Formats: sequence, C-alpha cells, structure tokens
Amino acid sequence: MLSKCLSAAAVVALLAGVNGAPTFKLRGRGVDFDYNNDKVYGVNLGGWFVLEPWITPSIFEATNNNAIVDEFTLTQALGQSAASSVLTEHWNTWITQDDFNQIAKAGLNHVRIPIGYWAVAPIQGDPYVQGQLPVLDQAIGWARSAGLKVMLDLHGAPGSQNGFDNSGRKGPIDWQQGSTVSQTLTAITNLAERYAGDTDVVTAIELLNEPLGSDINLGELKQFYYDGWGNIRNTNAYTVVTIHDAFEDITSFWNGFMNTQAGVNDVMLDTHIYQIFDQGQVSQSPAQHVAAACGSAPHLAGTDKWTIVGEWTGAQTDCAKWLNGLGIGARYDGSMAGSSYVGSCDGKYTGTVAALSDADKQNIRSFTEAQLDAYEAHTGWIWWTWHTESAPEWDMQELIANGLFPQPLSDRQYPGQCG
Repeated sequence: MLSKCLSAAAVVALLAGVNGAPTFKLRGRGVDFDYNNDKVYGVNLGGWFVLEPWITPSIFEATNNNAIVDEFTLTQALGQSAASSVLTEHWNTWITQDDFNQIAKAGLNHVRIPIGYWAVAPIQGDPYVQGQLPVLDQAIGWARSAGLKVMLDLHGAPGSQNGFDNSGRKGPIDWQQGSTVSQTLTAITNLAERYAGDTDVVTAIELLNEPLGSDINLGELKQFYYDGWGNIRNTNAYTVVTIHDAFEDITSFWNGFMNTQAGVNDVMLDTHIYQIFDQGQVSQSPAQHVAAACGSAPHLAGTDKWTIVGEWTGAQTDCAKWLNGLGIGARYDGSMAGSSYVGSCDGKYTGTVAALSDADKQNIRSFTEAQLDAYEAHTGWIWWTWHTESAPEWDMQELIANGLFPQPLSDRQYPGQCG
C-alpha cells in the first residue's frame, strides 16, 4: 500500500517541479467545492449509522438491559434478526430528505456522515448488522438535491480506535492489533470505490474519527494516513482526504505532515473542540468559555493545510443524559464518580430547547456566536449534531427553531466577542 502511496506522491511532486519544494497552491482542482476560498459550514448527522446512547437513548432503554452500552453490545444481545429490524427502522427514519432540505435552508453547505467499518467491510464473527449502504446511497442523492456536499467519516474501526461508545464498541483500544489496520484500509477503499462516481457531492472522506493518540502508536497512525491517502488516490485524484488530529497539537505536531511540501494533495486536518470533558473545563464561567473559543482562532489559522473544526457544540456542560456513557453521570452536577458539583443539570439532562432557562439560552447563543467567529479563521466548521431525542444543548435543528443558532449564519446578538 505504501508503494502505491509514494508513487502517487511522486507524480504530484513531479508535476510541481523537480527542483526544490512544490510550488503549486493547495487546491481542489477536481473537487466540487473551493476549500481555498469558501468556508465550510456544516453539521454532523450523528447517531444515524453509528449509534450513540446519548443521541438515541430510546433504542437502548427499550432493551431494559444495562449491559448494552454501544452498537456492538446491542446487536450482540438482540441477535441478527431483531437488531436488523430495529436498526433498519432507525436508519429509514432518523434522517430524511426533509432534514437535508432544512440543513440547506439554514445556510449550511456540508454534512459529515459517520459510518462504521462494519457497514462497508464487515468482519466475520462480529455481531453488527448491515443494510446501511442503500440508505447512505439515498442520502447522497438527498444531498445532491439539496445542494449540499458530503464528508464521509469512518467513525468506527475494527478493535476500536479510542474505546469510546461512538466507535461502535466501548472498552479496550485494540486498533493497530492484528489485522485491524489493513481491515480499516479495506473499509476506506470500499467507501472510495462505491462513491467514485459521486464526487460532485462526496467531496471528502475522513480516514478515521478520533483515534486516541495517547493510547496508540502515532507513527503507525501516520503511516495509516499515508496509506489511506494512497488508496483513495487510486480511485480519485482529488477527493479531499481528511485526517483527524488524534488529540495532538494541530500546529506543533501536525504542521509539516502531509502538506504540499510532503508531495500530497488535497489533505484536510480535522480537529474537535469541546470544553466540557474535564473538570477544569466544565467549571469555567460562560465568559471563560467564550474567551477560550476566541483564543483558538490564531491556532487554527496557523496550520499548513486546510483545517476544519469537525465537531463542536454550544454546550457548556456535560449534562446530557449518557453523554459520558450509558449509566455514567455528569461532571457538571457532580453525579460522575470523582467529579465535583458546578451547577444544576435541570433542563439539560433531558428536555427541549424551548424549556431551557433564559440564562442557558443566552449562554448557548453567545458561546455559539463566538465559536462561529473563531472557527472561520481557517477552513470552517461542522457542528455536532443535527438532532437528538432529548439533548437540548446539542440539537442544531431545535436550536435553529428556537433562535439560539444564528439565522442567517452571520447574525450576531453578541457582536465583537472575539475582538
């Protein structure tokens, strides 16, 4: 795989000029979106093809089994037939053409669609069920009809790349063990080949969501990124290849890697910015949250490749039911083991945007505006997530309907927060 990658890179370098560093500008010549000059305004379609208990708690509550904590254990417990019935109904109803139309009407131009390896390269012995791809095919058509671009995001890898429930399987991190990396590359190849004729819509493919850099071999991750780039290039010369930062610094660690000088083209770095997943962050005041968001702008602008904030939220708490895992409490109200009380989760554990307190509404709106201003410092942003069953701080669809997400996107009730 590496030899193919280097061969493609060599061609790019040759086209750039044999003497010295490449002289061409990073550009998507064959990509149907101008990532140099137009900003990405997007939303994730979370909880659709990769279940997360906090997004759709009803699916997990219906089992009445607290040992079911992710899609792996759900399908394992239900069995193929029952799991297929439950998930097929979910896939066909959670997101529809109307959602794509609403997203476009809100002024967005991208959707990021998480998908698990098991949908595109199933492994014998896994309990997961298939049937996602025909619905994903429909979604590409819905995006085309609505005028939206799609980033396909491999959200779960064999063995789990981070141990989070959103990888499909919560627990040990076994990615990079055995054949898991080659199996992941197969999934990437299958995605690229399946949508090779849809590059007017599928402008980007993300090789892997949130590999946990602290717990994996980063050298092997970088090699995987090169190999994945090469596999996609075998199918399409200009589809944007998105790489996640693995929670490493986006400039000091990632600058110099897979930029134009490295002989590769159309690479985008994805970083996820949340301010709620440790006690210090969740204890910040609303003004401190805003200041931290504004402070990220120069860092984003300082990267040497296209860079998006591919996940972010208006939430300043981790109150949403099961956000930290099924049955696990929140840091904000002290219900998570080892945490200390900051404030009440009333109305934020479950509920609606309309029922939030006036203070919560003001905080979400001002924090969202600050992040919009900051994250446009480079290539753009993709909010997490379009809708949920009951998590009001995260639900873009409800936030828009209740005036807490700017419409139009340039509208500011709190102008000048980032100076």
